Amino acid sequence: MKRKHAALTLPVAVLLAVAGAVVLPGAAGAATTLGASAAARDSRVFGTAVAASKLSDTAYTTILNREFNAVTPENEMKIDATEPQRGQFSYGNADRIVAHARGQGMRVRGHTLAWHSQQPGWMQSLSGSTLRSAMLNHVTQVATHFKGQVAWWDVVNEAFADGSSGARRDSNLQRTGNDWIEAAFTAARAADPSAKLCYNDYNTDNWSAAKTQAVYRMVQDFKNRGVPIDCVGFQAHFTGGSSYPSNFRTTLSSFAALGVDVHITELDITNAPAAAYTSVTNDCLAVPRCRAITVWGIRDSDSWRSGESPLLFTSSGGKKAAYTAVLTALNNGTSPSDPASPSPSSPGGGCTASITPGTVWGDRYNTSVTVTGSSTWTVTIDITAPQKVSTTWSGAFTWSNGGNTMTVKPNGSGATFGFTTMTNGNSSAWPQITSCTAS
Repeated sequence: MKRKHAALTLPVAVLLAVAGAVVLPGAAGAATTLGASAAARDSRVFGTAVAASKLSDTAYTTILNREFNAVTPENEMKIDATEPQRGQFSYGNADRIVAHARGQGMRVRGHTLAWHSQQPGWMQSLSGSTLRSAMLNHVTQVATHFKGQVAWWDVVNEAFADGSSGARRDSNLQRTGNDWIEAAFTAARAADPSAKLCYNDYNTDNWSAAKTQAVYRMVQDFKNRGVPIDCVGFQAHFTGGSSYPSNFRTTLSSFAALGVDVHITELDITNAPAAAYTSVTNDCLAVPRCRAITVWGIRDSDSWRSGESPLLFTSSGGKKAAYTAVLTALNNGTSPSDPASPSPSSPGGGCTASITPGTVWGDRYNTSVTVTGSSTWTVTIDITAPQKVSTTWSGAFTWSNGGNTMTVKPNGSGATFGFTTMTNGNSSAWPQITSCTAS
């Protein structure tokens, strides 16, 4: 969805941190398109939103077929398009997009089965158990129609309110009962057991935001209770009003630690700054369970925000600097042997210690930890042998357990400390926080 969000500005320190050691596009072994490079990064995808009406535009399809390995129908699978009259389903345009994608070997993201917006008039007029029944029938019928053709479904879209309340959005679907989201996921799983089922929302990029935390608690609850959910989508529409969150990587890794994949689903950034696109790409690559990046359109003229020039290609189809930056980041990106996601935060103890993964090189990687809840604290972190910490900063560090348990206290430098870990041949583990104790 289409909301206006965040203008993205990055401090010099962030730009330096994400630069790393790069392999330029065109170097030996480097892929030359977005989809091919993403696929080389542990079979990830780099996709785009597609409109059926533009599939007859050869300039459009030339870029689509060359650059991307996944598509999301922009509007063609939404409720008003697929069930314009109650019980009467219409799949023509959606089928056209799916056929094109599958003919090109691309994967398809279904968008979306249940949403408060773009409902046809007949659905808007319903309420209570009648609406609940109609919603579940819609989920079942549409997911069944595309069974075996859709890799992921945005089962429920934008169900949480903006602002600081952390509450569910007040919609006609929410008024059918607080269990409507899990009911939709259960119906989707029954209709297509092989598709990955996702929750998708906007303004959930900042880890500390109330909306982000509310979605996190829902996903955590679903996983604890066995409600079928496989992935979470972060729309990442960045535009005027607030900046790209420096803790976006923490958001991705924290959700991933719940046992779900994370996807960047509708990426576009005002004026397409190369540094911002690089940062978003690197954040995804640093989290092994970040499986997909999708930009919301191909050329600026295809964007719902066309006046802001937010995409990777100009209206005439030319590659922007942001395109080159993303391809460079992908070609420099993490591989299947890079460390797995860290534990995002500590058990309780009067404070919380949250990990933010940093730059990854071939033989080492950076980690920072931020402590909240107390100004005096002790954090204990386990390092998996034969990995060893080589450099530390902004904390008072001591060691035990043969150098594999690290205890950190504040040294007057603030609430964030960091360290560099040498992999020493073991690149399948991250440091794990075992405790945070206020003192």
